[in-house]
Amino acid sequence: MRDYVEQQKIEELATAWEEGSDKGGGAASPSVLFNKANEPIMLPEFRELYERNSDIVGWLKMDGTRIEYPVMQNPQDADYYLNHDFDKKENKGGLPFLDAHSRTNGSDILLIHGHHMKSGWMFKDLMKYKNESFYKEHAAFRFSTLYEQEEYEIVAVILSQVYRKSDDVFKYYQIENVSTPAEFDSYVQNIKKLALYDTGVSARYGDKLIVLSTCEYSTENGRLAVVARKRS
Repeated sequence: MRDYVEQQKIEELATAWEEGSDKGGGAASPSVLFNKANEPIMLPEFRELYERNSDIVGWLKMDGTRIEYPVMQNPQDADYYLNHDFDKKENKGGLPFLDAHSRTNGSDILLIHGHHMKSGWMFKDLMKYKNESFYKEHAAFRFSTLYEQEEYEIVAVILSQVYRKSDDVFKYYQIENVSTPAEFDSYVQNIKKLALYDTGVSARYGDKLIVLSTCEYSTENGRLAVVARKRS
């Protein structure tokens, strides 16, 4: 019963998103629009949701999965949406949320965390990307910020884990260490080394990346991540 209630809440958010898009005429916005005061104009699909909760920073939709969610970021508590829903009520499923070291308006890498729920919600469907055949049919997905509709193509699907601080290994989630061209290129090279299969897609400094991260239970503290670059 609880899973059904949570499903209804998510579907209600998706309906509000779609209705907002319809009010805006459904037109794509591949670049940020500005008003006369040179302020960015919020996309119409976000306006109602933003009024309800200004922690919303984006919307993620992946065809072939149940992943169609708001992406959140609480400025006071980075992990707030690990266990809170859109109405800021405690909820073990939480919502996908942007890492504390990411900002939609300036970061080269957007790291988005989401639970792997047994019910199938949140980021469990990322597990489908273990299969190359699924990837080939769903090689891109959409992520919209408050001001811009974006499309991303997948660079790699990786298996990793959360390591101890003292472990001298590549940690895909330590994006705060990636700022220079050399660090960015090294990050991409390490991602490609961990890839489950070759997508034929890479990235270089100047590209914007999204990393979708969730738990993976084949190893202790395991993680699966889908890494994608923004299409220009």
